[in-house]
Amino acid sequence: MSPAATAEIAETAKTIDAATLKSLLEENPSLTVIDVRNPAEFESAHIAGSHNIPLPMLSAHTVELAARLDNGVVLLCQSGVRARQAHERLAAAGLQGGQVLTESVADVEKAGGSVVRGRQVWDMERQVRLAAGSLVGLGLLAGRIASPKFRVLAGGISGGLVFSALSNTCAMGKALAYLPWNQGASEPSWEEIQANLDR
Repeated sequence: MSPAATAEIAETAKTIDAATLKSLLEENPSLTVIDVRNPAEFESAHIAGSHNIPLPMLSAHTVELAARLDNGVVLLCQSGVRARQAHERLAAAGLQGGQVLTESVADVEKAGGSVVRGRQVWDMERQVRLAAGSLVGLGLLAGRIASPKFRVLAGGISGGLVFSALSNTCAMGKALAYLPWNQGASEPSWEEIQANLDR
């Protein structure tokens, strides 16, 4: 798909804020809300009644999912980045409309929305910032104390962050998802997701 076509698809997503989502849920409690964060983030805090379909799972079943959803679906993550990626994929597979929450679950809670809390885990963006900052600091410190070659680590992380921003992907986030504290909740199966959407 060309960059122009991808940009056009991205434009079809209506963005909404936390207060608007709260109002929509009050008007229509059966509104389909899809949270594309990883299962541990979802378990930590999620909007009551939302469905957890992690972005990799959504990507693997985009066509099937696009056929099941209507144009009122709301996609969300921590900051809107993964939700926009999910919308782009669904729109390319035929979803008409759809909405993307530009704020977080915490913002929905602040707006008075109903949020379910569980075992607390830092969201993935926060973990990435900690890991990247720590690796850059370590590279600079080790480069000063042990060997200047360690500065290459800082440069590599810097380059990776620039690439991440330009490509709107995050390899570090994908790697961090495999760490033990991010494995607390099990990823739902496609069959479980379908059953939950049919309720």
